[in-house]
Amino acid sequence: MKTMTCRDLGGPCDLAHRGETADDVINAQDAHLKELVKGGDEAHGPARKEMKGRWMRPRQALGWYNDVKTRFAELPED
Repeated sequence: MKTMTCRDLGGPCDLAHRGETADDVINAQDAHLKELVKGGDEAHGPARKEMKGRWMRPRQALGWYNDVKTRFAELPED
């Protein structure tokens, strides 16, 4: 299990997302952003827009995705 924060993934806060894979933390970040923006949190709006854009244009987002995977792999186990 490893941990990345919302901020590590491009968001504005330090909420910790834990997972066995980079995809686990990316999906947790996506759910976090959806929930907060739906609840009216404006600070997370730009990050939500970016995340939503990545899902819609995966080829363009490949650089971001590979960067997250690399940084996740370099993290120590919790």
